[in-house]
Amino acid sequence: MRAQRPSSAAAGNLVLALLFLWVLGWRHVTAEIDIGNMTALQKHVSFFDRNKDGIITPSETIEGIVAIGCDYAFARDFAAPVHAGLGPKTSPKDAPLPHLSIYIKNIYKGMHGSDTGALDAKGRFVPAKFEEIFSKHAKNRPDALTSLEVKEMILANRDPDDPQSWAAPIQEWGLIYGLASDKNGYFHKDSVRGIYDGSVFVKLEEERASSQSTVCRSLSFRSTDNISLGGKEFCFHLRDQLHNEAIGDSLE
Repeated sequence: MRAQRPSSAAAGNLVLALLFLWVLGWRHVTAEIDIGNMTALQKHVSFFDRNKDGIITPSETIEGIVAIGCDYAFARDFAAPVHAGLGPKTSPKDAPLPHLSIYIKNIYKGMHGSDTGALDAKGRFVPAKFEEIFSKHAKNRPDALTSLEVKEMILANRDPDDPQSWAAPIQEWGLIYGLASDKNGYFHKDSVRGIYDGSVFVKLEEERASSQSTVCRSLSFRSTDNISLGGKEFCFHLRDQLHNEAIGDSLE
């Protein structure tokens, strides 16, 4: 009589149990960072360092994204590629495996191209480049961006020699625009400024905590291309629009 093979469910449970034990066995590490001398980029990401130990774990990023108004499933799907990309780049050589946590001290090593230039190579804020965002792209109002202007800005900043950097600005700007723009679809200058030092995240968390609302599920606004969308849906809509335009350009 042949021995029965273990079911896939049993095998899956075994794998999960082993992973759980592995996680429990990780040694807790910290990464010291000089809070008083943090760069704008370090301040930007430190919002997601929920226990303020200098290291952002995937679960902390998920918690932070939920805190600013997104549902758990979206936060999980958003955090996964972020940590897969930034974890290995920012982890020191002696960091415990797997290198999925993001080390704030080294966050500048994870900077991508096709951006606004408002942060320099070390993650420091560049005021002149920030002002250029509005002098070049804010056509309806001098102190705010519409959804179409955000889209035009992303396209204008694309580095043709670095197509791998095109996706990140779509996700970043699409999500924050969907969360922080007003009910008329305007993304105000002070909110845009808050992206770079993370203060917009703090503001969003406070607003969501006081209203107990979940923006990515419930907020609906009228974007300036006349499409009513929630924050999460706008991110996907913008991504699809720019992807289709890129295909169209390549065929011309």
